[in-house]
Amino acid sequence: MTGGTADLEAFRAEVRDWCRHHVPAGWRAAQTGVSDEGYVAFQQAWFAELGAAGYAVPHWPAEWGGGMSGAQQVVLYQELAAQDAPRLVLAFVAIHHAAATLLAAGTEEQRRRHLPAILAGEVWVQGFSEPEAGSDLAALRTSARRDGDRFVVNGQKLWASGAAFADWCLLLARTDPEAPKRKGISYFLMDMRSPGVEVRPVRNSLGESHFCEIFLNDVMIPGSGLVGEVNAGWQVAQATLSAERGMTMLELAERLGNAGFKWLLETCARRQPGGYRPMDDPTVLDRLARLETEMAGLRGLCRSLVERHEAGTAGPADASIVKLYYSELLQRTMDLGVEVAGLDAHRVMEKPPSSGWESGAWVLDFIGSWEWTIPGGTSEIQRSIIGERGLGLPREPAAS
Repeated sequence: MTGGTADLEAFRAEVRDWCRHHVPAGWRAAQTGVSDEGYVAFQQAWFAELGAAGYAVPHWPAEWGGGMSGAQQVVLYQELAAQDAPRLVLAFVAIHHAAATLLAAGTEEQRRRHLPAILAGEVWVQGFSEPEAGSDLAALRTSARRDGDRFVVNGQKLWASGAAFADWCLLLARTDPEAPKRKGISYFLMDMRSPGVEVRPVRNSLGESHFCEIFLNDVMIPGSGLVGEVNAGWQVAQATLSAERGMTMLELAERLGNAGFKWLLETCARRQPGGYRPMDDPTVLDRLARLETEMAGLRGLCRSLVERHEAGTAGPADASIVKLYYSELLQRTMDLGVEVAGLDAHRVMEKPPSSGWESGAWVLDFIGSWEWTIPGGTSEIQRSIIGERGLGLPREPAAS
């Protein structure tokens, strides 16, 4: 594909036709209330379907199974969203965070070991946050002590999404406790089946346990699991965080602008007891118009980020702008959904785990939307990055 208009329209027709034949019929109902085993099996099968079509990792380099232009990626995610295809939830960290890290800072051996395995279904988790090192990631305490040609790791990780299903972990650990906070951290690839690794799901008030704790007790990581240089893990982590804040937003923005807004319009048009329709309220119409305008802006920002990333001209704060914009727009959208859906919406306490944050289960989507102003750096962190790296403002003074 050259990326011309005719080529892109042909590609759009190809993806649309593929979706008609391969998006599982009735998957939302079938996945609602599904067991962990059923969820994992469904996600693995869907990943294999996308992989066979060449749609699983369009953002990867061609030599590793990707190679789509930025314009093609936009079309792909537009059509997957418009055709209500399931999300790749289980593979998300692997195909985005792990791949970005390996491609930016991994050795050739590490890439050859893991990138084909990811395409074959290897699942990854991100082991960054800790009980007292969430937003202040550089304050992490998990330690990695060199012992010959390996490292001995001890500590605890928290909010590790999907850790219960993971094969490998992107791990940050402190290798020099005497160095300044950002200077003594190293980056590792850790096999989750290693002796001393214990995963404990964190069950929330809804009974879900997507988040997990990871306890590390004398876990041995071979030297080949080190990414980059010892004590240079902070720099490597920026590749992971950039992926989390930037390129992943393209798909999420298209899903919010398609399925998310569609569910919202349907909810606003639905008559409630007494015959009231939220759509008949001028205030609701005004909020819908503003949200639609904001979604168009978000999608435009994401497309621009993809194009600039492809051209090598992306700015140091561009990914933070997109992440901040998406997360807060998501919250505003779900807030209106809960408001107009009425009391009946509060009875819906299940949603398909293979959906995003725009499932139409408004209360659950609203609660879930608040996750997005925390992972990958809180909104406050993003604003600091935008101010300092994007606008060149002075750094905030250190706390006394």
